Amino acid sequence: MPIRNIAVGRPEDAYHPDALKAGLAEFISTLIFVFAGEGSGMAFNKLTDDGATTPAGLVAAALAHAFGLFVAVSVAANISGGHVNPAVTFGAFVGGNISLLRGILYWIAQLLGSTVACLLLKFVTNGQTTSAFALSSGVGVWNAFVFEIVMTFGLVYTVYATAVDPKRGSVGTIAPIAIGFIVGANILAGGAFDGASMNPAVSFGPALVSWSWENHWVYWAGPLVGGGLAGLVYEFFFINNSGHEPLPGGEYA
Repeated sequence: MPIRNIAVGRPEDAYHPDALKAGLAEFISTLIFVFAGEGSGMAFNKLTDDGATTPAGLVAAALAHAFGLFVAVSVAANISGGHVNPAVTFGAFVGGNISLLRGILYWIAQLLGSTVACLLLKFVTNGQTTSAFALSSGVGVWNAFVFEIVMTFGLVYTVYATAVDPKRGSVGTIAPIAIGFIVGANILAGGAFDGASMNPAVSFGPALVSWSWENHWVYWAGPLVGGGLAGLVYEFFFINNSGHEPLPGGEYA
């Protein structure tokens, strides 16, 4: 059972040099991802004079996030596992693949990476607004909540299938691009409704820098529920405590 593998961890999970290197890798990768993803949206707003989102703008956002995440996961994979997302870290935790202390370290690094990326964007664009995620007209909070659960479930399930499962074999080589593709596809599906976050860190940075918190809980609760469910489902039904390997960089998990 996955629940038996859940562990608080040892103190060195948070301060061992390898743990700190993993945290730094998460910080840098999240910064890279958010800078590209949020920056693409800011570029669209500049080109359209803050006009309404168009189908072309949605496609551009999907491509920017897919490409950015592909790179961000790739460059951190061998150091931290390339989570780049608190929901992925939470899914790994409930599946028994990372300790609580290491997970908290990752969360801090991811949130800092997103915040620094947004501060840099605000500076380099000469004060342009870092738009926080928001619900579209006619979309209720519970609609968005379920949307985020389903989209994040698909994302974390993909992470498990391509990067965590010890039976992944050669499919592991395509993990970063598969993870990027599912995020891009989900943005095409959900972007017009709630922005399709799937990542609390991606939502947190813009909200903090623009100080806009309306319905922000949706972008935490939905992804964490979806990520946690995906971790439990994949671990229980497809790995099932069969001597699986921890995520890369998880020596102390």
